[in-house]
Amino acid sequence: MSAEPSSAVGEQPSAKAKKQKKAAKPESHLAMVRRARRINRELAEVYPYAHPELDFRNAFELLVATVLSAQTTDLRVNQTTPALFARYPTPEDMAAAVPEELEEAIRPTGFFRAKTKSLIGLSVALRDRFGGEVPPRIEDLVTLPGVGRKTANVVLGNAFGVPGLTVDTHFGRLVRRWKWTEQEDPEKVEAEVAAIFPKSEWTMLSHRIVFHGRRVCHSRKPACGACPIAELCPAYGEGETDPEKARKLLKYEMGGKPGQRLNPPPGYPGRPAPPLGNPESGA
Repeated sequence: MSAEPSSAVGEQPSAKAKKQKKAAKPESHLAMVRRARRINRELAEVYPYAHPELDFRNAFELLVATVLSAQTTDLRVNQTTPALFARYPTPEDMAAAVPEELEEAIRPTGFFRAKTKSLIGLSVALRDRFGGEVPPRIEDLVTLPGVGRKTANVVLGNAFGVPGLTVDTHFGRLVRRWKWTEQEDPEKVEAEVAAIFPKSEWTMLSHRIVFHGRRVCHSRKPACGACPIAELCPAYGEGETDPEKARKLLKYEMGGKPGQRLNPPPGYPGRPAPPLGNPESGA
C-alpha cells in the first residue's frame, strides 16, 4: 500500500520542478523588447488621455511647475501655481522677486527655500542669457539652476514637442518591475529604455508609465488584481491580487476620485482637482 503514495509523491515534486525550471528560463533581449512594446500598446489603450499632470500655459510655467514638483505631488503644485503665476507671470518678474515673498508663495510645495533659490536663479538666467525665453535645447536647459535631465525632458516633450523620457520615481520603479532595466541611476535608466522604443514614442510612453504608476502600480502595495497588463508583468503578485481588494487601491480617475490638474485637458475622463484648501484631495 505504500508503493502508490510513494510513487505519486515522487512524481509531484518532479512535475513542480520542471514547471519551476521552465518559469525560471531567462527571457531573451528580443523577447523583453517585444513584451515592453506590447505593454506600451496596452497602456496606450488604457490611458488614451495620458498627459502631463502639471497645469501650465507656456514653457516658463511648465519649467517652474516642474521644479516645484520635486518632493511633492503635482496636485499640490497645481493648487499653488495659480496665485504664483498671477504675481510672477514672466522670468523678468520672478527674477526680481523678493526671496522671502517668493518663499511664502511656494511654501505649500515644501523645500521652499531651496526651490526659491532655484526659481530666482533660473529666472535670472532666462532673462540675462536667453532673452527671457525658455530655450528649446536640453544642452541649454540643464545649465539652469535646479534643472536636471528629468525636468528638461518634461519641458522639451510637453512645451516644444521634442521627444524625451521623464525618469521620475514612478517611471524607474515600473521599468525595473517590468525587467526593462536593472539600472538605478536615472540617466542609465533613460538610456536603456530609450534603446527599446522609437524616439517618437518617448514622451507619451513616459506619460503612460507615470499614469500607471500613480493609479495602479503603487510603490508599497500595487493593485495587481486590477492591473490591465498583469499577464505581461514579471512582478505580478508583489501586490494585492484579489480583484475586489485591488480595485479599492486604485487612485485618481481610476478610483473614482479627482485627478491632479485643476484644469485637465479635453478628453480627461475624471473630475478636476479641487483648489488649495478644499478637503477633497483626490490622492
